[in-house]
Amino acid sequence: MGEFVEAIKGFLQGFVQDTGLTIVRTIAFLVLGLIVIKIVQTITRNVSLRSSKLDNSAATFVISVVTVVLYVALIIVLVTSLGFSTAGIIAGFSAVALAIALALKDSLGSLANGVIIIFNKPFKKGDYVRIGDYDGLVQDIRLFNTKILTYTNEEIIIPNSEVLSKELINYSTMPLRRVDIELPVPYGSDVSAVKAALLERTRSYKYVVTSPAPSAVLSAYGDSALKISVRAWTPNENYWDTLFDLKESYYELLTEKGIAIPFNQLDVHIVSGQEEAAKTEDKK
Repeated sequence: MGEFVEAIKGFLQGFVQDTGLTIVRTIAFLVLGLIVIKIVQTITRNVSLRSSKLDNSAATFVISVVTVVLYVALIIVLVTSLGFSTAGIIAGFSAVALAIALALKDSLGSLANGVIIIFNKPFKKGDYVRIGDYDGLVQDIRLFNTKILTYTNEEIIIPNSEVLSKELINYSTMPLRRVDIELPVPYGSDVSAVKAALLERTRSYKYVVTSPAPSAVLSAYGDSALKISVRAWTPNENYWDTLFDLKESYYELLTEKGIAIPFNQLDVHIVSGQEEAAKTEDKK
């Protein structure tokens, strides 16, 4: 009986000195690690969101990367504290990561392009852009895709792997945009007088700026009309109002001046069967 009790005491003493100490140390590392992660997350979030060089998307990405790195480091510390070899775990993790990378290569391509978009900033939230065949306002920039909203209220989600591989036009980058309107006028019109009237109407419009100054040029000789191009600069946010208002205003101006806008016409002559036969006889 005494030997059994001594054996129990030896087991408990060994457990406390070895395993118990390891568990307590690991729990302490876990608690301390979670506290450190929380503090670092808070500091990173405050610094990233206040930085003028990072927008919200980039700040969120930085916070996510820092969080993942910290948790991976904490896991390695806990595994080491428990006495396990980290070499096998790292090798296994690498194998799993490679398999995931091969299975999700397209998604990883979108992820890489998402990082490029976030930090290079070819466009930002609220910009009016054209990506390939789609155009609209940028609603959100994510790591894997970009969401735009068209003017017909359609939401389009484009993978980031396609965003950088297609033609990208950002219409919101510059403060001014040029409105180009081409007007057909009949041959024989007084081109100088028409240009002067169009320029006067253009300069009087509220959104047209004086510098750069608007211009009107004879741009082409059409099949049935002369083509006069009017070019005017306007603030970016007033582009569409300026375009449509000037088109309507120019039509009213030409109507007031008695200048008819030419259009293609097709004259069709119908010949009856008897007339066709008579013409054929005459030719013989």
